[in-house]
Amino acid sequence: MSVIRNHITLIGSIASDHRTTQFENGNKIVRFDISTDKEFRANNGKIKNSKEWHKVFAWGNLANFIERFGEKGKKVAIHGRLITRSYFSPEGVKRTITEVEVKHILGL
Repeated sequence: MSVIRNHITLIGSIASDHRTTQFENGNKIVRFDISTDKEFRANNGKIKNSKEWHKVFAWGNLANFIERFGEKGKKVAIHGRLITRSYFSPEGVKRTITEVEVKHILGL
C-alpha cells in the first residue's frame, strides 16, 4: 500500500477572476489565483505583512462550483495537492510552473 503525502491547505482570498477552459469532451478546468497573508519580523524588529500568491486550478464539479460562487475577493480555504508541470511559452521557451490542484474548497 502506498501513502500519498502531497497535501497542501491554503487559507486566503481569491485574488483573480477565474479563467475557464472547456474541452471537446465536455470537461472543463478553472484556473485562478489565491493570495495568503504572511506576517514576519523585519530586521528593525517591527512586524510587517506581505502577500503570497498561489496559482490554483480545479476540474469537474469543483470547476462548476467555482464558476458559480468563486468571486474575486472571497475568503476561502482550499485543500489539494501540488502539481509541477512544464510547457512552452509562445516564444518557444520551456517554462516550469507549480500549481495547486484543488480537491476541496470552503467559503469563509
